[in-house]
Amino acid sequence: MDNFASETDSDYTSYWRDWFISSRGNEYYCEIDEDYLTDRFNLTGLNTEVQYYQYALDLVTDVFDMEVDDDMREQIEKSARHLYGLVHARYIVTTRGLAKMLDKYKQGVFGKCPRVICDQQHLLPMGLHDTPGTSTVKLYCAKCEDIYTPKSSRHNSIDGAYFGTSFHNILFQVYPAMLPPKTQRRYEPRIYGFRVHAAAALMRWQEENREEMKERVRRGGLETGFEDEDEEAEGEDSEEGEESKDGIDDMFEAPAAAAPVQ
Repeated sequence: MDNFASETDSDYTSYWRDWFISSRGNEYYCEIDEDYLTDRFNLTGLNTEVQYYQYALDLVTDVFDMEVDDDMREQIEKSARHLYGLVHARYIVTTRGLAKMLDKYKQGVFGKCPRVICDQQHLLPMGLHDTPGTSTVKLYCAKCEDIYTPKSSRHNSIDGAYFGTSFHNILFQVYPAMLPPKTQRRYEPRIYGFRVHAAAALMRWQEENREEMKERVRRGGLETGFEDEDEEAEGEDSEEGEESKDGIDDMFEAPAAAAPVQ
């Protein structure tokens, strides 16, 4: 804002959206079409949520030409950013908005999943609430179906309501081919090659329930959505489990076999 405010009033009123989108920390936003911003139907109800609403709208749509002091300009600028965020949440669930956000998703603009097993799956921004000021933006991984906090403090300060709670789900409904296959691979705690008992027992219970649910889905004629190679991975895991079991059995059987010799 400091760099932009130092320009002339003409620059200030002519390139606000370009400046806002290109500013560091605003990479998650897409540019809202002017036609969408000037259609009053798309702005319904926002006049009660944004201070200096008309001034802020004039600034966002590049028609603000009023002479104001620095303090007032700062207030209008703050309202303009808030207004843009609220409109942005509505715009990105439109056909045009989804297409723009899809391009960013493909490019990995929103980052990659920190979970190793997700193999750097691209993330999508989302909000935990639709009410502004409740929580900051989070990042959703469609592969592990979990959410993460942005690494950058600039991104972590963005209001989650500017993306909403439905956008990421709508995008995959509209573009189902972009939905990655689910993975059953998980990190398995081991000590010297042997499974940790409590963790192993829990994983076995979870796997049994997962297989039961998958079978019910198959009987319903639906795709499970899991990776094909998971079946091979399960086979390898079971073989490893048998080897580990045999190893443990050998440890306990060896003394018994040696007893008669003594």
